[in-house]
Amino acid sequence: MRSIARDVGLTSASALYRYFPGRDAILTALIVDAYNALGDAAEKAAAAAAGAAVSGRWMAICHAVRDWALTHSQEYTLIFGAPVPGYAAPADTIAPAGRVPALLTALLTELAADGDCELLTARPVSRTLHRSLAPVRLNTPAAIPDALLIRGLMAWTYLFGAISFEVFGHRHDIITEPAALFDYEMHTIATELGVIGRAET
Repeated sequence: MRSIARDVGLTSASALYRYFPGRDAILTALIVDAYNALGDAAEKAAAAAAGAAVSGRWMAICHAVRDWALTHSQEYTLIFGAPVPGYAAPADTIAPAGRVPALLTALLTELAADGDCELLTARPVSRTLHRSLAPVRLNTPAAIPDALLIRGLMAWTYLFGAISFEVFGHRHDIITEPAALFDYEMHTIATELGVIGRAET
């Protein structure tokens, strides 16, 4: 808290409480700011690649997220690292946190409209798994089939998993060109999971 106060030009940590009711409110403000900064970077990259195929937009988003995470490792750690003890994120964080997933959802919607989700019919979705998708279904178009939605969730998980391994040093001294590995694995993951359409593989 003293560090935060010093960074914003206040003379003491207690002065922060003239602007925030408590620690959790300060954490929420920092978390929302980090999610929005990440969302800005990803949306800017997606807009720049707007004329590209789904694969090009997927890769642009992935690289933008990675670049932001490496440049803002402390902010990334705050939102994707270990949970802060005793802190429960309020509803204020939901919309900022959903900005990057919303970009992926837009790609899935396009794939579903184009019929590329036929790639995913080999393994049926169980009733239990279908029911478990209810929370995410509140914010995703019904036109996205269950199998494609699940693949999208997996791609989202792998994207942030790969970035977290790099940011948190789990790949240190394992490979000399992490950017090249990231590029390869993101394209491979998208292809295997069906996030990239048949004509783009």
